[in-house]
Amino acid sequence: MSKKHSELWKGQKWKKLRQDLFRLQRRIYKAVQAGDLRKARSLQKLVMKSRSAQLLAVRQVTQLNQGKRTAGIDGKESLNYRERIELVETLNHYGHTWFHSGLREVPIPKKNGKTRMLKIPTIADRAWQCLVKYALEPAHEATFHARSYGFRTGRSAQDAQKQVFQNLKSSCNGITKRVIELDIKKCFDRISHKSIMDRLLAPANLKIGLLRCLKAGICPEFPEQGTPQGGVVSPLLANIALDGIEDIHPSVRYADDMVIFLKPKDDAEKVLRKVEKFLDERGLEISQQKTKITKTTDGFDFLGWHMRVKQNGKFHCTPSVDNHRKIREKIKAVVNNSNYGAKVKAKKLAPIVKGWRNYHKWCDMDSSRDSLWFMKKAANRKFRKEKKTNRYQANELCEKAFPAVGYEQNGHVMVKGTKSPYDGDLVYWSRRNSKLYDNHTAKALTKQNHSCGYCEMRFIDEERVHLHHIDGNHHNWKKDNLMAVHQSCHQQIHWSKSKDKPIG
Repeated sequence: MSKKHSELWKGQKWKKLRQDLFRLQRRIYKAVQAGDLRKARSLQKLVMKSRSAQLLAVRQVTQLNQGKRTAGIDGKESLNYRERIELVETLNHYGHTWFHSGLREVPIPKKNGKTRMLKIPTIADRAWQCLVKYALEPAHEATFHARSYGFRTGRSAQDAQKQVFQNLKSSCNGITKRVIELDIKKCFDRISHKSIMDRLLAPANLKIGLLRCLKAGICPEFPEQGTPQGGVVSPLLANIALDGIEDIHPSVRYADDMVIFLKPKDDAEKVLRKVEKFLDERGLEISQQKTKITKTTDGFDFLGWHMRVKQNGKFHCTPSVDNHRKIREKIKAVVNNSNYGAKVKAKKLAPIVKGWRNYHKWCDMDSSRDSLWFMKKAANRKFRKEKKTNRYQANELCEKAFPAVGYEQNGHVMVKGTKSPYDGDLVYWSRRNSKLYDNHTAKALTKQNHSCGYCEMRFIDEERVHLHHIDGNHHNWKKDNLMAVHQSCHQQIHWSKSKDKPIG
């Protein structure tokens, strides 16, 4: 790999590229809002041809996405700098007439003992899908329902959690209500291609490319159905097909997970018939086994939480039994691993525990189970048995392995109505995204007025915020040594200081 390609890739003006793409996306959003679909389609074609969008799409799937090292059917796990530049050129020449390769199938076990098939595209196909998502998402964000929260920029599971609270709190007589726990049978595998195509706001050649993408992951038994689970654009396509189901009855939806709220006089069977009719038009059906009508006082599980209304009328939310079992399994797998010592275990445990606690930070976490008290004690005992680890060192490592997170039940501030990051309200979105972080990162964001310390752009998208130590000393936590930056900016800072080497 030549140094020329390395310098060409790292020397890109990523800040300007992001600004150029966002400017186009904002124009698409405004055009759809105004009802000018012809202008929106014209702008979508510009996104597909945009060098900025092509470079950012390749960077997203090769550097930033969590599954960036997952190989497709071609066996490629990563691309060096030369291959990335070549992929950008391929997108530029063939983006409007893209043909998908096959998908690598990986079986994923489900909690009911069955398996679902994860279908993974090649890196090149993922880059094209990411480019398509850049063009499609702002158009549909202008039309999506306010109570849809799954796989949408600027929205999260915590927004759905707060929407449930708003419907079941004591002032809304939640104690008298019932809920329909709606389960759609094999949603991603059975969703009709025609229903997606009919609802797509996109130019003709982009629709053709997406249809090829859908056909690449079909089940031979159902050739006109299914979106490949594992594709970059698949969740967006599912949202497009299911959008509007929220209008049937007061409800909250996160992708294909949905809870419908019933007042005492509401006819559950009538609501379910309307839902069945809606789903039938999209090639889907309700799972009779898993769909349940439940009293709010009995409680129900939704997105990893157990929610119920207590006898005093107050809404109560805790991590579900299944969710708690999974975190215990993850912690045990690290603690009981004999391949590394207590210090490495503590380092590996910290992000697992912190991520879990942050997800549940708006729940009631006071119980010994939910505070992970027993898991912490078990880890402490294991650490003490390690060589060269005394009681005080074990205690110190446990504190690092189980970092504290502040909790406030139902304290999450829900996203306003139908607002979208593409509406151009940068101040609202940067401040909102900054609230997702705490401790040193939160202080750095406030100090920097919610802007990246490296590129100076606002934090308005889903890219993670990293904390950079300016002097390179990760033990120096003084506020003047800390800078909040985009994940990609953090990579850029360190790569500019390091020797050239291929990374994936």
